[in-house]
Amino acid sequence: MNVFINDIPLILKKAGEKVYKHHYDLVLDADEYFNSKTLVGDVLIRDVNENLIDRIIRLLEVKKLKKLDSLTLVTDKKRRIIQHLKDQFKIVKAAGGLVIKDGKILMIYRLGKWDLPKGKMKKVEDVREGAIREVEEECGIKVQVIDELPNTWHSYAYKGNKILKKTSWFLMACTDDSLMKPQAEEFIEEVRWMTPEEVKDILKEAYGSIEFVMNYYLKTLKAGKE
Repeated sequence: MNVFINDIPLILKKAGEKVYKHHYDLVLDADEYFNSKTLVGDVLIRDVNENLIDRIIRLLEVKKLKKLDSLTLVTDKKRRIIQHLKDQFKIVKAAGGLVIKDGKILMIYRLGKWDLPKGKMKKVEDVREGAIREVEEECGIKVQVIDELPNTWHSYAYKGNKILKKTSWFLMACTDDSLMKPQAEEFIEEVRWMTPEEVKDILKEAYGSIEFVMNYYLKTLKAGKE
């Protein structure tokens, strides 16, 4: 489960999974003291329980932890912790696509951020069909699904509610971009084909969840060339 709270990646691992302590800037046990100033770089916390999850969520929502890059939580009750985390939010389902054509990637610019086309699912809609619909509506193109990509979860506040949005991602091929244009009513200002190198340069201007999906694709692309 790839969760982004205030754009900070929250990574949940089951006790027993391989964890390399030298990959982290700070390693804590659940009973050790920490505050917003303590959490710097990539942080690992072991033996996490429900009470600690509540505290961490409040901290991530209230404080601007600009020096925190990622937070990895290790627990022997992973499934229960995930459910407890979900219970703190209203769940919204969305779907979108990473679209490719001739070695280039389709990016959209919306509300001051580079993004991938995506949107909320209709109540009765197949997730793959919903992803295709959203991409085609937002970009004015035609696509077909090639493969699945990892899901992401990210939080935001809306009308006083705490929302946790699950986005199902698909790798797609563009079959027709002759009428490509941004969907203005979705606040999209630009739709642009970019090389992988250009995408890497603008990822700092993207949301953490988009960076995660893009890095996953770029790694598989690199592996395929080796």
